[in-house]
Amino acid sequence: MRRPIGRVLMGIVWLAWVLMACQSARPSFRGTVLEPARSVPDFSLTDQRGQPFRLSDQRGRVVLLFFGYTFCPDVCPTTLGTWTRVYDALGKDAERVRFAFITVDPERDTVERLRQHVQNFNSDFYGLTGTPDQLESVYQIFSVYHEKDTATESAAGYLVNHTASTFVLDPAGQWRLLHSFGTPIDDIVHDIEQLLR
Repeated sequence: MRRPIGRVLMGIVWLAWVLMACQSARPSFRGTVLEPARSVPDFSLTDQRGQPFRLSDQRGRVVLLFFGYTFCPDVCPTTLGTWTRVYDALGKDAERVRFAFITVDPERDTVERLRQHVQNFNSDFYGLTGTPDQLESVYQIFSVYHEKDTATESAAGYLVNHTASTFVLDPAGQWRLLHSFGTPIDDIVHDIEQLLR
């Protein structure tokens, strides 16, 4: 028995609507998406107040991680300046985000120096350090490149070449996104808001 054309057309329209609803429910990110998202093992470092910063304690929040150093002449302060504007743009949602600056220069980046440095940008940001073994294990998780550059002359004594991307973890602690240096502020805010939904 043939079905009436009206019912068939209604079925097609309904199916198209379902497919569109499913598509619109998926977040559309502007940063580089990791497919699939990667689980991140727990780690503990020391923050700028001398207190432990455990990744597992940040569950329920979006976490932005950047690996840099306080003597950095360009990329690091630019990134922290960008974070300041992202923080402001998020409004109340900023309470559900952790901005963590992890040193690649533990010889010079003491707890006190990290405190002074991040406070110049936002007192809610975290400046993190640790023992060489603690830091190295975190670098390995994210395949962070870091190398002391003693050949380049600098008033700071030496520079450190390092990865310049921001690693973005979702509220479940999964590494979901990568924002390259220079990603527009609006794109970073958009992606964070998507992860907070």
